[in-house]
Amino acid sequence: MDLLVQNRKVVLLVAGAGAAVLGLGLGLKYLRKPENLVRVGVVSQLLIHPLKSGRAASVDRVECHKLGLKSGELRDRHWLVVTEDGHMVTGRQEPRLVLVSLTCQGGQVCLNGPNMEELKFPIKQPDNPVIDCRVFSADIQGRDCGAEASRWLTRYLGAGKTFRLVHFEPEMKARRPAEKEPLFPKYEQVAYPDIGPVMLLSEASVKNLSGKLDNEVTVERFRPNIVIADCEAFEEDSWEEIQIGSVRLQRVMSCGRCVFTTVDPETGIKNGKEPLETLKSYRLCDLSEKHIYKSSPLFGQLHTVKKTGILQVGDVVYKISR
Repeated sequence: MDLLVQNRKVVLLVAGAGAAVLGLGLGLKYLRKPENLVRVGVVSQLLIHPLKSGRAASVDRVECHKLGLKSGELRDRHWLVVTEDGHMVTGRQEPRLVLVSLTCQGGQVCLNGPNMEELKFPIKQPDNPVIDCRVFSADIQGRDCGAEASRWLTRYLGAGKTFRLVHFEPEMKARRPAEKEPLFPKYEQVAYPDIGPVMLLSEASVKNLSGKLDNEVTVERFRPNIVIADCEAFEEDSWEEIQIGSVRLQRVMSCGRCVFTTVDPETGIKNGKEPLETLKSYRLCDLSEKHIYKSSPLFGQLHTVKKTGILQVGDVVYKISR
């Protein structure tokens, strides 16, 4: 009899717990605000920059991962030029880097630049040393791409010092953007980008800026990953969460612009003023955000990847609201 009573109590407890869980689940379901998807634009370009500060590769379809865009063996900002002591080199210091094209084919990296013979070498070189590098004062590793790549870059840049090329591999420890920009979640990671894994910009914003300049500029000057058409200028500033295809992106912050915007992506020449000066005339942050952006003008939006998936040119962009 005691055993029957005890078993009955157990059954009642289990049933009660199950009912509580079910009730909580149903409660959360009805408390959660429904999503509202509003069409705000369409993807017009997808750009991968395999080499940090190098020429962009325009593709029609990409995989969108937590660390950014991937197309075949190309991954965004996964190759980096460094000095002999491992410090990053970008177009800020060496403007002609913007003319260097890094592509991959059949397990080989191909380097091309003006007046240079194409150089090919294996993507995977497990016997090469791993170098400790510095990107904006943050530590990160990179696999040395070999002596031939070093000689090629050193000869091309002609700066009287030695440069090396390194490659970020999947098993390496990534950087945390939050160490530089506290607005980023602490768990987010990147390889060699300045800050975030995905940068988005609209064609209309670039057109708006060009209308204020003596010489027009193109989206390539601002090095976005996703370019949006069919929207108003700077409308992308208000898209806190968006869906494109199966991908979901979360806006973290605006992209503060620096002297790199004064490098012409077609010539590799830095003029030192435009379009940065014009951007500063009408794209500075509010006083309440001065501690974040300081005196940098804002142009484009930095996103993290909430849901990975496939992006394609022509995909509709939806703003998500709740």
